[in-house]
Amino acid sequence: MKSNGKMAQLTATPRTEKKGAALRLLRQGGRVPAVVYGPEFEGASIHVDEKEMLKVARTGRSEMFNLNLEGGKTVPVLIKDQQERNGRLLHVDFLQISKNKPISVSVPIDFQGTAAGSKAGGVFQTQETELEVEGLPADLPSSIEVDVSGLDIGDRLTAEDIKLDKGLTLITSPDSIIASVMPPQAAEEEPTASADEAEPVAAEEEKAADE
Repeated sequence: MKSNGKMAQLTATPRTEKKGAALRLLRQGGRVPAVVYGPEFEGASIHVDEKEMLKVARTGRSEMFNLNLEGGKTVPVLIKDQQERNGRLLHVDFLQISKNKPISVSVPIDFQGTAAGSKAGGVFQTQETELEVEGLPADLPSSIEVDVSGLDIGDRLTAEDIKLDKGLTLITSPDSIIASVMPPQAAEEEPTASADEAEPVAAEEEKAADE
């Protein structure tokens, strides 16, 4: 598993802009509207630098970092939620955390190797790309490496098959299918979502981000 390194730092500025044109102008200036939630905050409105925020966002939602607020106050946070479109961040929610209190987060799965079944003509499919785990913030990995090289045609990898580091508890249902290797014909018959179902409605996204 890939673990956390030195905590990143992100500087935040109080935000008075709340809706519509004011938020769009803020984004045009390279800033991302955001809100901080937690024991010391009741939805504090802030904005952060987009380029710096993207660097932090790439580490994953399970990565703890310091949010530096006005007045010299620094709080450890996680990314609770983020909205983006076309590679641009629209809005971010931060969650203040306690270093001594376990939290539940979704950690990206990093699939390693090539399934044996794929080499034999089967089709490797991933049903889940994240695993929900609970642990102290310092124990949370940025990703969970899973070796799939041993999967043959017809095999399924479930959540309980994945070995977690000490200090982590599996929250995802143990029998949830994470990945599988299907025969070619079965994979071709597997239903896929239509374009209308899969494509998010951009207008609704931006409306939600402007709130």
